[in-house]
Amino acid sequence: MSSPRTAVPDPRTFLAVVVTVLAWASAFVAIRAVGDDLSPGALALGRLLIGTLVLGLLLSRRGWVRPAPADWRLLAVCGVGWFGIYNVALNAAEQHLDAGTTAMLVNIGPILIALFAGLWLGEGFPRPLVLGIAVAFGGVLLIGLATRGAGADLLGVLLCLVAALTYAIGVVAQKPLLGRLPGLQVTFTACAIGTVCCLPWAGALAGELQRAPGSSVAGMVYLGVVPTALAFSTWAYALSRMDAGRLGVTTYLVPPLVILLGWLLLGEAPPALALVGGAVCLLGVAVSRTRSRRRVEPAAEAPVG
Repeated sequence: MSSPRTAVPDPRTFLAVVVTVLAWASAFVAIRAVGDDLSPGALALGRLLIGTLVLGLLLSRRGWVRPAPADWRLLAVCGVGWFGIYNVALNAAEQHLDAGTTAMLVNIGPILIALFAGLWLGEGFPRPLVLGIAVAFGGVLLIGLATRGAGADLLGVLLCLVAALTYAIGVVAQKPLLGRLPGLQVTFTACAIGTVCCLPWAGALAGELQRAPGSSVAGMVYLGVVPTALAFSTWAYALSRMDAGRLGVTTYLVPPLVILLGWLLLGEAPPALALVGGAVCLLGVAVSRTRSRRRVEPAAEAPVG
């Protein structure tokens, strides 16, 4: 049985969004912390291997729904783009940029998600969403101005743009799948595909794990369990119950959280302008969540419950 989604999510969907945002914010700091010991490709492979293992154990308790050929194509796009290329590009970007600046640049992704979802998923462009995107992006720009430094080189910026693009494409490819396949199965399959894409770094991972301190190995395990297995599952749960564009805007909360966590855990004191930018991001998210006076239903609804 299907029912229309509302502008205000139910408590479980709201909790899933909160868990996702907090876990993904912590990932930027964790990647930065282990980057001296694990190279971008090796870290991506280790993270995805652990994530696939955890997701596979969870999926083993449930049934398997056979994907159609068209579903496999979307799963491949999501797995190669969002899980494979995205993770390698993000890890490499944090070799050149600090965690806060990386998070700010990657979070142009929700703008691309809203654009692609409006064009390809029939979600349209409701005025609160468009206004919320504009306000939140202004906050992201303030964070960028506050956190830019001498280490912000062109290569790091380009890697962030690659990560943002593959993130947005992955979300839009994932969205139709969640109306036909269980979210956990979609996440596991995409994560497994991303793992296969990163297998060329298997030798590097084996060598670096032998030399890496226990704290970096623990950081890699954390990245695989929490920001990957847990957070991607809660994201899929929320995405099956919310519009892709509206959900994507909530990730504007990630940059201010990354700056706060970086300050607490890495000793990076956030400038005052970054705090202002974080507040503007929060305002943009709030605006995007308001109801339109004339509500236009999406072209297709995903099943709820």
